[in-house]
Amino acid sequence: MVAALLERLGVAAADYTQGDYPVHTPIDGSQIASVKLLGKAETIARIDQAQAAFEAWRNVPAPRRGELVRLFGEVLRAHKADLGELVSIEAGKITQEGLGEVQEMIDICDFAVGLSRQLYGLTIASERPGHHMRESWHPLGVVGVISAFNFPVAVWAWNTTLALVAGNSVAWKPSEKTPLTALACQALFEKALKAFGEAPQGLSQLVIGGREAGEALVDDPRVPLVSATGSTRMGREVGPRVAARFGRSILELGGNNAMILAPSADLDLAVRGILFSAVGTAGQRCTTLRRLIVHRSIKDEVVARVKAAYGKVRIGDPRKDNLVGPLIDKLSFDAMQGALAKARDEGGQVFGGERQLADQYPNAYYVSPAIAEMPAQSEVVRHETFAPILYVLAYDDFEEALRLNNEVPQGLSSCIFTTDIREAERFQSASGSDCGIANVNIGTSGAEIGGAFGGEKETGGGRESGSDAWKGYMRRQTNTVNYSRELPLAQGIVFD
Repeated sequence: MVAALLERLGVAAADYTQGDYPVHTPIDGSQIASVKLLGKAETIARIDQAQAAFEAWRNVPAPRRGELVRLFGEVLRAHKADLGELVSIEAGKITQEGLGEVQEMIDICDFAVGLSRQLYGLTIASERPGHHMRESWHPLGVVGVISAFNFPVAVWAWNTTLALVAGNSVAWKPSEKTPLTALACQALFEKALKAFGEAPQGLSQLVIGGREAGEALVDDPRVPLVSATGSTRMGREVGPRVAARFGRSILELGGNNAMILAPSADLDLAVRGILFSAVGTAGQRCTTLRRLIVHRSIKDEVVARVKAAYGKVRIGDPRKDNLVGPLIDKLSFDAMQGALAKARDEGGQVFGGERQLADQYPNAYYVSPAIAEMPAQSEVVRHETFAPILYVLAYDDFEEALRLNNEVPQGLSSCIFTTDIREAERFQSASGSDCGIANVNIGTSGAEIGGAFGGEKETGGGRESGSDAWKGYMRRQTNTVNYSRELPLAQGIVFD
């Protein structure tokens, strides 16, 4: 099945059969392919090619660059079902989420095509007579992309489509856990390149490798921007190394996202929002709901309703009409069990979290989503565990709820369910949520590509996707033109 999918997607058989690094599916733990991992020298060679491509691509008019991205979007539309299925097989996402991730790729292509005609600068009033000032934006260089297993294709597309219309080339190191989807994306992009016909060789480079390859990408001074998605631990290594050579980084790191559930909330709506945000992708989203901060007056009712909803969740093969697929591997399962044990040690009452389907899938790790009612926002609650664990905290007044929302190291996504307009507006104000995303009456997951995506604090501070995130992929230049016959100085300085 996997071979047939990859063939339809245009991936050469040698690319997934002749390597020495095994690729497993989290659905049943079986090996589905083997790939070759690149080392430092091979990564540097790919950066060489990307640099050469950039030097040609930067001179192509931006609307023409947008045409390549438009063609890529058309290729993705034609192969959406196959690529979505491959995402399900390799990352363990349910069918709807696999297809949704490919739709995100299509959507960002559409966004980037329009953007290719809107890379606007500014006209600035000069204080000197006979002078004109303006601000313009220029291509930056080779953009390095390091992506994670949980969104194996969409995050690459967010970065690559914007980078391309901005005039850059791309070198992509995907997660070693999901190399097949990366091979498929590269093959599909090459189809678009063939239809485009005039792009330089090496515009998109794929670097399937481990730490050595990642370090080569991070340390190369010809890569002025590294966009890295992953754990906070990873970001603590990548950020300083890029900064040490005065490069830029876009860091999309951990999230410890909260929902404040007010007594005025529509509880039917809230429970639906909790369910998808907390258990979607088996809790393996950076925007997963991990903390439920609920008013004490409704806490018992809400917990009972969430437990009932959890009891109806279908767990199993993500391709077979289930709502929750597997964790990515045993390491994730062990981390979840360790967190639940710590929650109990810290006074929590734990519901769920057990391994499921072990007899049917002894080498895969399915779990029931867990709820941990906690007496306080303890150490385990403040730590992000990449699994379906929902910590429940009670609050008595709104200021306490805001404090709990903000008193964690991470700052990605947050939401409030309320029908009180004062609470909703306060939550989104300067003294409200300190996260990069703050929603009202909608969960923490499911961001659209139109808004800039990213967070604050240990989430890294970077922004990808919509709004003006494109500016991160370009360099800003201020221009002053003197069209007079005089040479006045700024600030009225006289230098005769």
